[in-house]
Parts: sequence; C-alpha cells; structure tokens
Amino acid sequence: MRDDPVGRLLRNRHLASDLDRRKFLSVASGAATALVFGQGPFTTRTMAKQSFVDYPFQLGVASGDPLPDGVVLWTRLAPQPLDVSGAGGMPDVRVRVRWEVAEDENFRSVIRSGTTFASPELAHSVHVEVSGLEPARWYYYRFSAGGEISPVGRTRTAPPEGSRPDRFRFAFASCQMYSEGYYTAYAHMATEDLDLVVHLGDYMYEYGVPPNGGYRNHPEVLPDDLITEPVTLDRYRLQYALYKSDPHLQAAHAAFPWIVTSDDHEVENNHAGLIPEASSQTPSPEAFLVRRANAYRAYYEHMPLRRSSMPAGPDMGLYRRLRFGTLAEFNVLDTRQYRDDQAAGDGTDPPNSESLDPARSLPGHAQEAWLLDGLASSSATWNVIAQQVFMAQRDFAAGADVLLSMDAWDGYAASRDRVLGAIADGGIENPVVLTGDVHANYASDLKVDFSDPAAPTIGVEFIGTSIASGRDGADSTETGDRILAENPHIKFFNGQRGYVSCTLTPALWRSDYRVLPYITQPGAEIYTRASFVTEAGNPGLQLADQNPVPSLPSSAFETEEERRQKDDRLGRGPTS
Repeated sequence: MRDDPVGRLLRNRHLASDLDRRKFLSVASGAATALVFGQGPFTTRTMAKQSFVDYPFQLGVASGDPLPDGVVLWTRLAPQPLDVSGAGGMPDVRVRVRWEVAEDENFRSVIRSGTTFASPELAHSVHVEVSGLEPARWYYYRFSAGGEISPVGRTRTAPPEGSRPDRFRFAFASCQMYSEGYYTAYAHMATEDLDLVVHLGDYMYEYGVPPNGGYRNHPEVLPDDLITEPVTLDRYRLQYALYKSDPHLQAAHAAFPWIVTSDDHEVENNHAGLIPEASSQTPSPEAFLVRRANAYRAYYEHMPLRRSSMPAGPDMGLYRRLRFGTLAEFNVLDTRQYRDDQAAGDGTDPPNSESLDPARSLPGHAQEAWLLDGLASSSATWNVIAQQVFMAQRDFAAGADVLLSMDAWDGYAASRDRVLGAIADGGIENPVVLTGDVHANYASDLKVDFSDPAAPTIGVEFIGTSIASGRDGADSTETGDRILAENPHIKFFNGQRGYVSCTLTPALWRSDYRVLPYITQPGAEIYTRASFVTEAGNPGLQLADQNPVPSLPSSAFETEEERRQKDDRLGRGPTS
C-alpha cells in the first residue's frame, strides 16, 4: 500500500466512501441496499414469450468510453417511456436482448454478437462492454428483442496505444434543460465529422416540467407527475425517459461514442458532496443520501457507462482517464460528489477565509491527487481536463471590488492553486481544461497568478455554452462585457446556445464555438461565432477566426415581454 501523500489521500477517499455507505445503510431498506451495492439478487424470472405493448427501443441507442479494442453499447427497453411508474411499460421480469456489432451499416459483416439480459432492477437498461475490436475504426451496432430491432448506432474505437494520430476531432456540450428549448444543436452536431462527444454534466435537470413541455409547447400533454421535482428512483427514471425521447439527442448519441460525467442537476442544484442545497426537498443528510443513491442509479441506467461506474448506494465512480494514442489523454473529473461545502453559504462573494482555506478541495483530496498523479505521468501531447465548473478566476465586480462564484474553482482557490501550481512546477505539457455549467461561451488563458496580467500563461480553458438551459441567450450581455473588462485573461464571451467543436493535431488545438441564434423555436441554423487555437509547446489562446452575428427576422425571436409572460405562466423566472 502506498504511503506517500497520494496513497494517503486515496485511502482517505475509501474511508469517506465507507462513511457514506454506513449512513445510507441506516436509512435504506435491506433489499434495496443489497441491490445498489451489487449484492443482488437480480431477478432470474425471464419473459417466456417476448412481446411488447409498443416498440421497445423508443429511447434510442448509445455508445461510450471507447478503448482501442472496444466500447460500451447501451439501450433501454421502454415501450411506454413516459409510464409514470418509471418502468417504461415493462413487466417485472428480465428480458433477453441480442446485440450485434458489424463493419457495415447493413450488417452483412457481423464481427461480434451475443445476448444479455435487461433486468427490471436497472430499468431494463443494457450495458454491453464489447472487446476484441480493431483500433481507430468505425463500427455499427444494434439490439433486438421480441422480434423488434433497435435503430442502428455508429461508434468508433480509440487509436492504438502508443500511436500518434494525425488528427482527432470531438465536440463537447453540457446543460440541456428540456423545458427551456429545443435540442437543435444536437441535430447539427450529429452531422459533423467527429470521433467523439464529451458531455460535461447537467444532462438532465431535476426541475419539474410543465404539461406543455415549457418553451417547447407540446401539442400533446405530458404526465402530471413530471411537474414535481424528482426524489424517488421511479421519478428520476421518468425524467430521463422524457429527456432521452428527444430525437436530436438520440441522433447525436447514435452518431458517435460519448464520454459522460455529471454535475449538480443530475441530483440537485448546487449540492456539495453529502450536503443538499439550502432549499432542498430532502434537507436532512440521511434523506439526501437516499435521494443521491436514486439519482446516481437512474443516471447509470441511462448512460453508456462501464460496470466500474455502477453506483453503490450514494457512491458512484465517475472520474476516469481515457487515452487517444499519444495525441490526447482525457482526465474526466467529478467535481460535485467529493467537494467540500461551498464557502460563505454559496453565491457570489469576495475572497474569504473559507474560499482560501487550503484544507478545502473542489474535486476532493483523493481525486485531486489522482489528477496530479496522472498529469505527472502522462506522455500525451494534449493533457485534457474534462470537468464541470469555471477554473479560471472570474471576477464579476467592476473596479477594485472582487466578486467570485463560490460554486466554481474560485470558491476553492487553494485547490486550484495546487492543480495549476503542479502543472507549472512539473512542466506538464499543453494542459487544456474543458468546462460547462455557466450557460455561456468563454475562452481563457490559465495562470498561476490571475491577479498579474503579466504572469506566464501555463494552459488554456475552453468554456462551452449550454445546449438549451437559459433559452435563446444573446451574443453579448452587460455581465459578459464586464467580465471581459475585469479579467484580462478571459479573451471571449458569447451567451448563445450551442457547443464547441475541437480539432487536435500534434501541433495545434482548434476550438470552434458553434452557436444558434435561437432554440425556443425549432429549426435554427448553426454557425461558428469564433475560433481559437493554441499551439503545442506555446500555451495561450490565439484568435483564429471571428464571425459577425447573422441578421434574422424579428419574428424568429420572442420579445422580452413575450418571454416574461411565458415565465409568468410557467410560474418561474429565468434559469440560473
């Protein structure tokens, strides 16, 4: 057993996890506890005659976590996805599901196949870990059950270990509140020439959804059960079924393998580790642990994740590392599950004794040590940190005052100093941070000392906007202009919806900010608002291209008064 600081931090993580489990054990039923800890038993009762009340693959297919020789394949049997029981219209028995992987989309050359069981204990979801594939190539996959065949998905394996790809392309996205607008961005993403999609969290929002779907204004009425905030497992399952019913989201999943990680809304807004938000529907630690266990289990059931990420009660192993030859190594973080509570009661505050306390950590000390260990041993050209919240300092106040977000790395300054200090002191090459959460596009240089504009730049951070959260947004805002003026290391702001598409070569990283003029109505065209590059061995952002906002007819947008009236009808204000 390791006895260095990293080893001690890793042991502390396991101690903390044991404490989480003991608290969970004290409030969960025996049967449920055995199940979520993987101690079973899963049902062995099998559907004798396979038949479904409707098409069972209505939530589509997905793949994820690509390796050089394999990938995870996912689907969920749900002939009635919005069944309010959360069962998706499935009986309480397991169902045999066949899967196939082919070299062609017509499945004339099937190279891997098998059968697995979709069990009611996991909402009849399927997670197949396929191996024995060739590296760096496209494959097609599908599922079948009861005479029904799923849509065809396409996936790609990672490059061979030690290889040096000439090019690698991926997009990253986050924050897709269903009731705030259409997933038009995913329709465009699905047509791009990408190898991978990275989702940085807030895949699902725990807020209730109005019967008309909010800004989507469905002609059909959604179940009343969706109005309430999810707390139980069945209700979380229902929320995911609604989100994953979106055809554009399904298209993007079917087109590429995904790497996913969660943020706060998959459980509850701005929770911190074991601490719920102040206005939580589950305010006690015991009730919140049960809620977190329900949320994590539903998340796993609906994501293309490996068995190593299957939750154990309120614990879920999400942080992990994926390599794409020697071109890029992705350190995928979970900055929500292990963090200390937000400083100063959360919110936007000046630096304070809590936010500056070196004993506090945003990713948790064990994950922080894991990250630094991995960065120090990496031989990749691009060292990617895929995570959730703003890493660069972001001062909201004009003039000499300083106001920082206590939910972001600014609220855990010493933790950030350790990470960026280790990068600088260790000579970590070409660190690139990918961030979501804030519903806006930014591009920032990273420095050990953000208070000194002349301090050396040690890396870059690309912050991507939301898919839908925040509704249409705007190209510029008063807050965005002020942030640019007060933070010279932040080079770009845009407040519209969309995603970021990235192209990597051994010499250059290019990020294209792909944005939509509106998402509260369907059918918007996409364009590249700006492109930034950073050179290998020369950290810092360079503006490569910038395009004006296209003119659109005024009928394409809601007026502020129309938005206000709709918010009043929905009984809420803008999303934060």
